[in-house]
Amino acid sequence: QVQLVESGGGLVQAGDSLRLSCADSGRTFSSYAMGWFRQAPGKEREFVAAISWSGDSTYATDSVKGRFTISRDNAKNTVYLQMNSLKPEDTAVYYCAAEEGMPSSWVSEYEYWGQGTQVTVSS
Repeated sequence: QVQLVESGGGLVQAGDSLRLSCADSGRTFSSYAMGWFRQAPGKEREFVAAISWSGDSTYATDSVKGRFTISRDNAKNTVYLQMNSLKPEDTAVYYCAAEEGMPSSWVSEYEYWGQGTQVTVSS
């Protein structure tokens, strides 16, 4: 069973950095590809970044490339999202998710979700 808990969100100013963490209390974390998604008020949940089970392959949406970095530590059952040069348009609830198989940008491919953590970027 996968149980995901996100942390690290908060209120920051434009240009600041945050690191989100997502910890899994289960025993099969290293078997799953992991993704980060975000949802702003009134908008659909959108893909941010994903990483393979081994960490060898990473993917990110164009709007965050060069600013956000996804990584994982399988020994700690944790996936991270390092967010630099934050912009007001990055404001959203950020969710981590797990799926068996290859990393995907599709919400429907992910079986397990965390409860989300709020990131607010002021201008």
